[in-house]
Amino acid sequence: MTGAGEARRTAGSVSEWQAEDMTESASQEPDPELLELWARVFEFARQGQTETLAAYVDAGIPANLTNDKGDTLVMLAAYHGHADTVRSLLERGADPNRLNDRGQSPVAGAVFKDEPEVVKVLLDGGADPELGQPSALDTARMFGNEEMLTLLRPGG
Repeated sequence: MTGAGEARRTAGSVSEWQAEDMTESASQEPDPELLELWARVFEFARQGQTETLAAYVDAGIPANLTNDKGDTLVMLAAYHGHADTVRSLLERGADPNRLNDRGQSPVAGAVFKDEPEVVKVLLDGGADPELGQPSALDTARMFGNEEMLTLLRPGG
């Protein structure tokens, strides 16, 4: 089962685990079932399965869920060119400026992958083109991407 039904069923598990985690040792590993669920959710972001991913977030999966590299759902959707998925996550409270563990921003990832529609969605959602290392502006300059530079510049 995938989609809204499974999302509602598993949201309780996520909430229970989060509540338990606050009272138990931080060194305790998450339940293998939760790890499997999160892996599927990250895959939904990579594949641009907007409706399915939205159902999981609406059922309780955090919009800013991060993987072991610090990549958020927005980062993965942006990097893989899924503007509608990025928009949906932003509408559900995802942070367009959350950096991964390497200091990279979702908008810089979208510039790197030359995804102008994703860049527009992120900018409309409040993404800062000067954030991260390298920033989205630095990335566009590095590749001589004038289209991206035009999008990223204020008033551009």
